[in-house]
Amino acid sequence: MTEEEFIESLTAGWKSKDPRLIGVGDDCAVVKGGAGEDSLLLKADAVVEGVHFLRTADPFLIGRKALARAISDIAAMGGEPLYALVTLGLPSGFQPVRMQKIYKGITALAKEWNIALLGGETTRTRDLVLSVSLVGETTGYDPVLRSTAQEGDEIWVTGSLGNTQKLKHFTFEPRVNEGQWLAEKKIATAMIDLSDGLGIDLPRLARASGLSFELELEKIPCAKGASLKEAFQEGEDYELLFTVSPEKSGLLKKFPIKTSLQKIGVMRKKSFKISEPVKELLHGYDHLQKR
Repeated sequence: MTEEEFIESLTAGWKSKDPRLIGVGDDCAVVKGGAGEDSLLLKADAVVEGVHFLRTADPFLIGRKALARAISDIAAMGGEPLYALVTLGLPSGFQPVRMQKIYKGITALAKEWNIALLGGETTRTRDLVLSVSLVGETTGYDPVLRSTAQEGDEIWVTGSLGNTQKLKHFTFEPRVNEGQWLAEKKIATAMIDLSDGLGIDLPRLARASGLSFELELEKIPCAKGASLKEAFQEGEDYELLFTVSPEKSGLLKKFPIKTSLQKIGVMRKKSFKISEPVKELLHGYDHLQKR
């Protein structure tokens, strides 16, 4: 069973009949306003020692990453991060000075994005755990979902992919400004952040939209030193993967941010058969699968 299938089995009864609510299955939960009104974005994310970082890692960067991951999910909906709560799971023998450095990392990134840190919880755990609950919003425009891509939409990605363990998994910049521009201008038809890898996250977006996809492998923007396989499967890129209708793709020439954009494919009908070279690359990070 994959992580996605397991989550679906646990949350099968969580679907709400309230049309304002969008729950399990997107980067954030959404409480929608009316057309053109503000929507709340709700996100919970955790980092665990031995899974997301090693004990030897810089504590400041551990704290930064804990908050940055949640911010990236807000960015994937086109939102602005606003308020955060932090739950700290402390193992026996923890070092208070190390915890203070971790919280300095959280605080520094929160100041950078004007996020108010409002409290949280402390508990005992076997390994060090940091769980961030983050509230964001879209103001005057709708959030971008995973489920709203259309057949024929172009597939685009920000930045470069792969080699994240060496280059940026602690220091990546959440693509908040990029996501807000794409959402506010109504350019992105669907969007997701690449946390588990292109090879898992693109199929997630396609399934949510009831579609398949065709990729041009030679156009995948591999990071320096990264193989194509790593660009698909390594995970923790935290770039934005988004779709755009062909009629609006020309607007991307007016993209006002220095971040690079690259078209990598097209959304196709659900019945479209993905090529074998692409199929072989469609793997990524899954918490329930052996690495």
